[in-house]
Amino acid sequence: MHRKASAWLQRIGFLAAASAPVFCGAGQAVADDAAVASFYKGKNITILVGSSAGGGYDTYARLVARHMSKHMPGNPTVIVSNMPGAGSNVAANFIYNAAPKDGTMIGALYGGSPLEPLIGTTPVQHDPSKSQFLGSANNDVYVCVARKDAPAKSIEDVLKMELLAGASNSSSTSDFPAILNAVIGTKFKMVLGYPGSREIGLAIDKGEVLSACGFAWPSISVTNAGWFGEKGTMRVILQTHVKGHSELNAMGVPNAMSYAKTDEQRAMLELFFAQQVFGRPYVVAPQVPKDRVEALRKAFWATLKDPELLADAKRANLEVDPVSADDVQALIAKIYASPREITEKIKKALQPN
Repeated sequence: MHRKASAWLQRIGFLAAASAPVFCGAGQAVADDAAVASFYKGKNITILVGSSAGGGYDTYARLVARHMSKHMPGNPTVIVSNMPGAGSNVAANFIYNAAPKDGTMIGALYGGSPLEPLIGTTPVQHDPSKSQFLGSANNDVYVCVARKDAPAKSIEDVLKMELLAGASNSSSTSDFPAILNAVIGTKFKMVLGYPGSREIGLAIDKGEVLSACGFAWPSISVTNAGWFGEKGTMRVILQTHVKGHSELNAMGVPNAMSYAKTDEQRAMLELFFAQQVFGRPYVVAPQVPKDRVEALRKAFWATLKDPELLADAKRANLEVDPVSADDVQALIAKIYASPREITEKIKKALQPN
């Protein structure tokens, strides 16, 4: 896991220590690899993205898919499919309940999806505390953006006046403005129903809405690069992260944490923002055999460290800051052991008006 993510997790007590991926002993690994290779040879692995094609999650999944086969025993073909809906919870439900349980189906979910059963408002049929995570492709920093011609020019203005924000139901784009409204008093007025970030972006470009929260800066700054800069139509008005992004910190973009006035408000934001550490989680069902899970975890980690993938990511201006399976699994366990009074207050804040 990247040192900056590890240090933050240790600071807020979610993780006792950073850890590199832990895999089987050498002898057992050889036997497992042979069995796994025999199973996967000639098969397809599907990465099921819980959002529409063309957005940031889809972009990262296709990057992983291009390079993962060579790191898997048996070298199966890795393909990408999309199942948007309910903030990736449609895909999460499918992975948990209906998808093959043999290790040929991987979910690439929104970072908020693993928190939905704990603090969300959407009925779900998956239990992240029992699911098996392969890791996360990135430690994300989410932001709020607004059109430069919007009446609200800064987050200070949004504390005083309403600002129309595009959002997908039960996703980061609905949950983050809801938390900000409840905890620090912003006045984002959400327009719900967009399938994913791509459609929200198109709505912003057409002037249907004027802003959005819950976009990951490492991806939106690439997929919608023309929005930003001196000639761009958009500005970043707030970071929603405990520490923020170095680039945005240098630009002086304010952080939501600085608007928390009480210990309880800070605790709510810290817990809710923890999902960004596993900003792009990859997961398989609880029933997938352990030897295949370990092979998938090892391959996923090797893929995200692959020089060829990193070169592709650099050419596409995509950040790759992977989080190991062990660290994601430990963080999930800690989050699900959080004090009930804090999780209940977050859940109440996310309730539709």
